[in-house]
This record gives sequence, structure tokens and C-alpha cells, in this order.
Amino acid sequence: MIGRLRGRVVEVDGPVAVVDVGGVGYEVEVTTGAAAMLATATAEVVVHTHMAARDDVQALYGFASAAERDLFRSLIKVSGIGPKLALALLSSVAPDVFASAIASGDVAAISRVPGIGRKTASRLVIELRDRIGELATGSVTGAHVETREAVLALVGLGYRENAAARVVGEVVDALGTVPVEDLVKESLKRMAAA
Repeated sequence: MIGRLRGRVVEVDGPVAVVDVGGVGYEVEVTTGAAAMLATATAEVVVHTHMAARDDVQALYGFASAAERDLFRSLIKVSGIGPKLALALLSSVAPDVFASAIASGDVAAISRVPGIGRKTASRLVIELRDRIGELATGSVTGAHVETREAVLALVGLGYRENAAARVVGEVVDALGTVPVEDLVKESLKRMAAA
């Protein structure tokens, strides 16, 4: 199994990146968050990976963090969720927001992801609640509640959830714990400037 790549990004074309590791170019299907990170990389990068080998194909999936990869691995264990749908889900919803939705049983939030119906969302909640319960309950408390509310406010204004989560995360890193209103205002400034 290939669990991690460290090398130079050769190209990023939509959801596929090519990472040169010692002269070998690995083609990796990535989440939108990982694609954004890799597209702007100027130095050596680390991509956390999951390798899937079936009779007809071998595929390498890449993630921006080990936590995102672990969530992917939990998703593909759920009946009816394959690697492509799991990658689409992680590209549409930030991992911490998804974990919060699982912990709170928010089927409606999960079913907004393209390709995930209400029945599949319910199955995800039932099957993943125990698997990612620690991640979800640990991240829902304290400052994360304000972060989640800010992300949801930006989504309500029409921004994509993963982009909103990334920018709100940057604001939290820069300013620390601040009220939701300030998180939203600063995030809107950064998104408008981009």
C-alpha cells in the first residue's frame, strides 16, 4: 500500500494531480481541498494517500491531511459508498463539518451533497456515528461551534462549503477565538479579496 507521497507537484488538472517522487510521476485523484493546496505549492509537498486495487484498476486517492484520509477510509466501508462518491463528499463538505453533521444526526445537511440521497445520508449517520464519534464530539465543542456557524452562514450566502471552511479556518488561525459575526465579516473580506 502507498500511504503517503512526498515530492514535487508536476501538474494539477481538476481532481487529478501528478506528484513526482524520485523521478516517478504518481497520478493521484484528490479532493478539491487537496487540489487547491497542491496547485499553489512551490516546494516539496506531502500527500496522504489511499491505494485501492481491484481486478480491473489500481487507483491512488490523495488528501490534504491524514484525518481527511481516515475519514475517506471510514466512508468507503459504508455500504453503497465507493471511492468516487466518498471523494465527492469530502470535496463538498469540510471534514469537521461532516463529522459534526454525523454526530448531531443532521441527515438534511449530508443529503445536500450531490449523489447522496436521504436514504444514503441516514445510512451514513447510523454506520459512522460510532466510528467518528470521538472526532465529531471532540470538534463540536467550544470554538468549533462558532466556526461551524460561520461556515454555515457563508454557505447560506452562496459560497461552497469547502471554500468557506478553508477561509474560516484561516481567520481562526489568524485571529483566534472571536464572535461568529467577526468570523463571518473577516471571512467575507478575504473571499472578496481573492
